[in-house]
Amino acid sequence: MAGIKTASGEYIDDSWELSVFVEDLGSEADPVPLRISGSMHIGGVMLQIVDKLELQRDWSDHALWWEQKKMWLLNTHWSLDKYGVLADARLLYTPQHKPVRLSLPNHCAVRIRANFAQPVFSAVIDICRVLGIRHPEELSLLRAPAEKEKRKHKEKEGSATETYDLTGVRLPTNAEQQLFRGMPAHFSDSAHTEACYRMLSISQTGLTPEQILRKHRPGSLVEKTQINSRWLDSSRTLLQQDIKENDHLWLRFKYYSFFDLEPKYDAVRINQLYEQARWSVLLEETDCTEEEMVVFAALQYRINQLSLNTGPTDHAGDSGLDDLDAALATLEVKLEGKSTTPNVLDSLTAIPELKDYLRILRPRKLTLKGYKQYWVTFKETSISYYKSPEEALGEPVQQLNLKGCEVVPDVNISGQKFCIKLLVPSPDGMSEIHLRCVDEQQYARWMAGCRLAAKGKTMADASYQAEVQNILSFLQLQRANPDAPLATEAEGAQWLVSPRYQKKFKPKQLTPRILEAYQNVAQLSLIDAKMKFIQAWQSLPDFGISYFVVRFKGSRKDEILGIANNRLIRIDLAVGDVVKTWRYSNMRQWNVNWDIRQVAIEFDEHINVAFSCISASCKTVHEYIGGYIFLSTRTADSGQELKEDLFHKLTGGHEAL
Repeated sequence: MAGIKTASGEYIDDSWELSVFVEDLGSEADPVPLRISGSMHIGGVMLQIVDKLELQRDWSDHALWWEQKKMWLLNTHWSLDKYGVLADARLLYTPQHKPVRLSLPNHCAVRIRANFAQPVFSAVIDICRVLGIRHPEELSLLRAPAEKEKRKHKEKEGSATETYDLTGVRLPTNAEQQLFRGMPAHFSDSAHTEACYRMLSISQTGLTPEQILRKHRPGSLVEKTQINSRWLDSSRTLLQQDIKENDHLWLRFKYYSFFDLEPKYDAVRINQLYEQARWSVLLEETDCTEEEMVVFAALQYRINQLSLNTGPTDHAGDSGLDDLDAALATLEVKLEGKSTTPNVLDSLTAIPELKDYLRILRPRKLTLKGYKQYWVTFKETSISYYKSPEEALGEPVQQLNLKGCEVVPDVNISGQKFCIKLLVPSPDGMSEIHLRCVDEQQYARWMAGCRLAAKGKTMADASYQAEVQNILSFLQLQRANPDAPLATEAEGAQWLVSPRYQKKFKPKQLTPRILEAYQNVAQLSLIDAKMKFIQAWQSLPDFGISYFVVRFKGSRKDEILGIANNRLIRIDLAVGDVVKTWRYSNMRQWNVNWDIRQVAIEFDEHINVAFSCISASCKTVHEYIGGYIFLSTRTADSGQELKEDLFHKLTGGHEAL
């Protein structure tokens, strides 16, 4: 045992004195002096601390934090020598779980216990278990904006938003989520927790123009990059990133790849996703056309109507009957056999093709040429166009392989404009071509084919018909319905559009248009309206792109890098045009040179791309790319098991180690 003394009081063994600060005693308290040796294990040190304090309380959540090294000493069987702890080490005995104030995607606030001793990825998993959100790998934490940025808005801030307190909730590790009265059991403990569940699962109504105006709206691509500099490192702990107890953090969907959205189990997840989509549209973080904005307003109006009269458990339905119906349906399929086999076999032998007259425009600088009609064929992932059907057996005017291209809709329902803008990769950058369709049906077929071809898939893919129907469904929402009776009033409907459109139109102009679009969604249920909103948001050209200011190797100017769930996009900073697109499916490998902070990526055909990050850490970009690769590995067969180790291998880098 350490601390053997002679008769004169001198120590004759290898022991030495270590001072440990105990957070529970307060910041002004003196450290606790311990007599220890380097061979003593961490568990023994903590036992000595507790014995010296002589305080009767639960110390099971406490651990040692080494301030100089910014490191938790969590391996209690490791010795001080193994960790390298010496007498000058400043150690803090502190709880591993501490409360933080979270701003949720619906902009409501909640106080919740977070794990400060595990990587942020694990901390988010624990937070989402308490909130009742499945697939926590899609979310992450980011720092709230600095106070100085918000100082000019302080006068506009009204009364402080209510903060819901969930710090008292303790869930057993790895325990299955139990439902009680249609909600997770821990929310049924009190009226306060039930009110919290209502806030989480039911959308916020009564939005005022002041609430929108006092939120920060990005005015340019560069401003859109600022939020991505605030993401926390998923491989490091909160304390390692200087997050303190009761700090203000944001919880947001970071990766725009939403797996297995199931209304029966995902009431909170769908509502929070809807709220993030809604604010993304209202704050113009995702661009949309005038007609699309009116559709979003109509869907919000429908959701607000239904939310006012909905209880937190109304959407749960009778889960027992639902399970029985699902089981019977599965049994029926097994008994009758699948009738779709011939269709599947046909699709393996014959890939569908599209052939039709389309009007084509190839934009060129300093020219005023308009659209010209051609006979266009769409085979596999390539589009070819000819002057007439008779010439289709010969050489085309041009053939375009759409694999890896950008597909941008350009639609105006009232003006009968159905255009598809294609940005096709070429040796000189991106080659632009516009296809103009005659009507909605033709547009939906060709647009669906283009979107699949961009991913390297053909129209034989099982998702083709569903894509066609989704496009037609979104177009139908934008179409006026003259036969439907118009609602006579819609209080506050004009505030459901972004400030740009509030300034452009007067309320008496906006409200009738929103009510007209509302007739197309008036029959939707609450959950269907939210899902329709999310699907419409996903169909926008700018959906799910996270922007960064970067400097490409060999370039002398800053550019924008857009990271989406399936591709990287190089964008001209000055004009906002897409310069080049690279698909993850063509990626061979990527790595980070941590010394010079440069990301290097190798694609097929010996294409190498390297860039340094300016607006954020290169670790954030590395984590985005690795995160999307990780999410693409999820399958329905893997169930709810989350491969944390794989995520850290793909996103961590040597800094995480």
